[in-house]
Amino acid sequence: MEALTEFLIRIVAQFQSATLGFLIGGMVIAALGTRLQIPNAIYQFIVFMLLMAIGLEGGMEIREANLADMLIPALSAVAVGLVAVLLGAVTLARLPGVRKDDALATAGLFGAVSSSTLAAGMVLLDEEDIAYEAWVPALYPFMDIPALVLAIVLAGLAAGKAAGETGRTTAIWPIVKETLQGGALTALLLGLALGLLTRPERVVESFYDPLFRGLLSILMLILGMEAYSRLAELRRVAHWYAVYAVAAPLVHGLIGFGLGYIAHVTTGFSPGGVILLAVIAASNSDISGPPTLRAGIPTANPSAFIGSSTGIGTPVAIAIGIPLFIALAEQVFGL
Repeated sequence: MEALTEFLIRIVAQFQSATLGFLIGGMVIAALGTRLQIPNAIYQFIVFMLLMAIGLEGGMEIREANLADMLIPALSAVAVGLVAVLLGAVTLARLPGVRKDDALATAGLFGAVSSSTLAAGMVLLDEEDIAYEAWVPALYPFMDIPALVLAIVLAGLAAGKAAGETGRTTAIWPIVKETLQGGALTALLLGLALGLLTRPERVVESFYDPLFRGLLSILMLILGMEAYSRLAELRRVAHWYAVYAVAAPLVHGLIGFGLGYIAHVTTGFSPGGVILLAVIAASNSDISGPPTLRAGIPTANPSAFIGSSTGIGTPVAIAIGIPLFIALAEQVFGL
């Protein structure tokens, strides 16, 4: 009982973080009817800056890392992305009032990765002085691409079956290409390449690092406002989406934590790395995923998959998931 009480206290303590405060603050002012508007161009610039910073530091770390140590975490990321979509296909897609293409698009979004949630997780770990491998953000595409591809392929197969078609195939490469060309993944991969192939230490220390936390706070404020506005969209679809949006990030994150623990035991993957893998698993794509799924599953209702992701899934992953995984790691690893 004492251990449970301490565990809950540690979770509550995480809510004092400025990062979570800005997210909640954005939701509050939106609920109060604020007229504050932050242009989308600024939002896109902030995301680019954050992902470039994450990619640069990850690339610099990969130069010094043992690639063999990255293998199991990378395979774990692939597994989480695939399992997340399959779980959605056998749960959400079978609930009453839920269309299969809507459910698969939602599962694909929740299996993919949110750059904002990843950045928030990194900042919270830094605030707690929990070390992690800087190459962990490089796991982003290993989870993101398989999830989006599998969701679109399953939707294509389901559409062919419903139409009575045989031998229907869904081309994989166009989906992968569309995902890789997404703004978020492009920025991250560019940063990784520059960090790996050049020597950007001085520009990172003098420019990207000082701006990182400030830009993230603005991003959290925007996401909070966006999350509240998206809640209205969920009223147009089955309430099961709201249930799924609360449960899926936590379930996926716990799966990621479990696989990360296996990597910890087998390769020495750090406790901070385990937490970040869980955070990535809990996240749901808010930038690159929606346009990819709109193009790949055009019959899906954006109010279902974007509304449940942005309106509920992202706040749950950041405000509940990250503190939960940090508190869980403190219990498991004795941090």
